[in-house]
Amino acid sequence: MSVGHNLRTLRERVRLTIRDVEQATHRIATVKNDKRFAVSNSWLTRLERGESEPSIYKVYSLSIVYNVDLSALLKVYGIDVSETVKLKPIAQRDLTQLLSSEVVNEPEDEVQQRGDATKLLTQASGIRIELPIGERTDLTSQTIAYGYIGLHDYTMYPLIRPGAIVRIDPRQTRPSLRVHTEYDRPIYFIELRGGYACGWCEIEQSQLTIIPHQSSPVRVRHYAYPKEAEIVGRVISFDTLCTDRDTA
Repeated sequence: MSVGHNLRTLRERVRLTIRDVEQATHRIATVKNDKRFAVSNSWLTRLERGESEPSIYKVYSLSIVYNVDLSALLKVYGIDVSETVKLKPIAQRDLTQLLSSEVVNEPEDEVQQRGDATKLLTQASGIRIELPIGERTDLTSQTIAYGYIGLHDYTMYPLIRPGAIVRIDPRQTRPSLRVHTEYDRPIYFIELRGGYACGWCEIEQSQLTIIPHQSSPVRVRHYAYPKEAEIVGRVISFDTLCTDRDTA
């Protein structure tokens, strides 16, 4: 079914003529003091014939006049707003970012192939959620968050390599103060303003310090706490390659 036919169906459902729509959108344009919100009689006719494409302003006006959510009207044009969280890591491959649960049932290799950014994944992200043998029994798939280490993130290299999937316990948000070896020192997933990071960390007064692995090329980073950085949770396990991706 064509886009134009769907738009005509929406208009007829609310029993409006093309002239009615024109007058209603002109009233919206007057209130907004912006003629781009107005839909002319001739333009709407071309639109319903599939001979024209709308601007976002006119789509907004039509959503009001047809009494439908803007997101629903955008779907007529193949734009599904709910896909934003799945498409964001594809568009912003170099950024560390948070993903919602709509991206954890996809195969892990597909998620890894498309993301250069470190991300926080939840249960709907598309990655298979399975508790590995030996993992703590007090944790379930509902209490674990998942993170993806971006392909440019070498903070914990080579212990956790870029492209790794990490499991996070959101209940553990305070770094331990006791001395640890490299292998049992707690690793944390950290939300930054505008991104994410994964590494060892310390909090002293109002400063959070992200400490990279001693073999990593990444420098120590300092952030005002909690203004600029907050701990999402402690990394309790991770899946990582044994070699770098270009040599695997």
